[in-house]
Amino acid sequence: MYDIEQRLFDYQKAGIEKLREGIRLGHRSQLLYAPTGAGKTEMAIALMEYSRQLGSRSAMILDRIVLCNQTSDRLDKYGIDHGVMQAGHWRYRPHERIQVCSAQTLEKRGNFPGLQLLIVDEAHQTREKTKEFIKNNPHVKVIGLTATPFTKGLGNVYSHVVNTVTTEQLVLSKNLVPLRVFLAKEIDMTGAKKIAGEWSDREVTERGIKITGDVVTEWVKKTHEIFGGPKKTIVFCASVAHGADLASKFNEAGYNFVPISYKDSDEYKKSVFEDFARPDTDIHGLIAVDILTKGFDVSDVMIGVSARPFSKSLSSHIQQMGRVMRSHPDKEFALWLDFSGNYLRFKSDWDSVYCEGAGELDDGREKPKPEPTEREKKESKCPKCGYFWGNADVCSHCGHVRVRKNQILERNGELIELGMTSHEELNERREFYSELIGYAQLMNYKPGWAYHQFKKKYGMEPKKMNPQPLPPSQKTLNWIKKQLIAFRKARAA
Repeated sequence: MYDIEQRLFDYQKAGIEKLREGIRLGHRSQLLYAPTGAGKTEMAIALMEYSRQLGSRSAMILDRIVLCNQTSDRLDKYGIDHGVMQAGHWRYRPHERIQVCSAQTLEKRGNFPGLQLLIVDEAHQTREKTKEFIKNNPHVKVIGLTATPFTKGLGNVYSHVVNTVTTEQLVLSKNLVPLRVFLAKEIDMTGAKKIAGEWSDREVTERGIKITGDVVTEWVKKTHEIFGGPKKTIVFCASVAHGADLASKFNEAGYNFVPISYKDSDEYKKSVFEDFARPDTDIHGLIAVDILTKGFDVSDVMIGVSARPFSKSLSSHIQQMGRVMRSHPDKEFALWLDFSGNYLRFKSDWDSVYCEGAGELDDGREKPKPEPTEREKKESKCPKCGYFWGNADVCSHCGHVRVRKNQILERNGELIELGMTSHEELNERREFYSELIGYAQLMNYKPGWAYHQFKKKYGMEPKKMNPQPLPPSQKTLNWIKKQLIAFRKARAA
């Protein structure tokens, strides 16, 4: 017997209660934000079971048949009666109050008699036909599930966003593991053609293939250096051709990497996933473009390789990292090898999402990001091992000490080893920036002065902060004084 209260964590129960409150406030269509690993499917099952107990009819829409089967298997595991709305499916039971349905099937049917609750998986990629269904059926309550609610236009479909838990909270509670990030040789996208603001697959493929050898060499080096040998890996590539080239080079080096793509049958992909999920599998890694970002749940994957640069897709970047952050017995962290430049490109937005969760819908995050300068890239990683050390002076991986010239550094709190900013540190940065602005106003400095001082201290732009001026604290005044002293000494030298 499925017991909802027994199955859910407190934050999941709280999220469902927030959805109920949203309905009471008149929100027919709501977005439920939860990071990868937070249990969105568990919450969806609980919502459908609550609906069934009230005598209502509900359906969960997924965008691939394989995901429908996975969800059906989960419902079976809990002994929950349901049907799969797909012609010819062995579990076609249209009379059941709980239905699992592919988006394509919904499009073909065009209607869903008696439906009262619709749950949309991966709502940040809601298909146009599904949007039309939502619009044309105002009597149906809609809940979209997503870990990345940043897609333009979501505010036209959903009127309310509910936050359940942050990635930081899941890491602290050990429901997710932190990342150890290495910034490797980057795919050069200078001057590359863009389509709708994103680098074209063809450009990324051609440029990515040029550093395939570096990807393999660095993976071999790091997997032996950190783990003592190969560990399960997933690689995110730009295209089918790029994936095939990577697999070939890995195999030439003696490692079994399997490329998978939309060209492969569902049966083949299922068999590969099942093989890879076995503890004793002889597959060292999987390579794919975006298949691994949906419905892929192999928790003992230890390494993620980012080899597909994104100009604006924060959603894809976060989805990819989430695939390797799932917890597993004896898994203390996951390794992230960045050949794409995405980690630095989206660092400010990622820090905000990591600590605070989702903001308002259509908040403008999904737009082309300015490229970090060569100096910023150089200062962000250890020159000896490539470890992302942010604003630290000592590399926590190899112990290399950074030498700073003409700059005095004041440390703030505990160093974050893994390149992720804590909630406390994020608030501290906001307060510091507000005090810089307050000081600039007192001294009649130009508006850009506070911006450049913040960037000097933290090595990044003060994005998404929108601070109000504050009187500078003594701590901030001391920091400013030290900068002035260092500046004068540099000029006198």
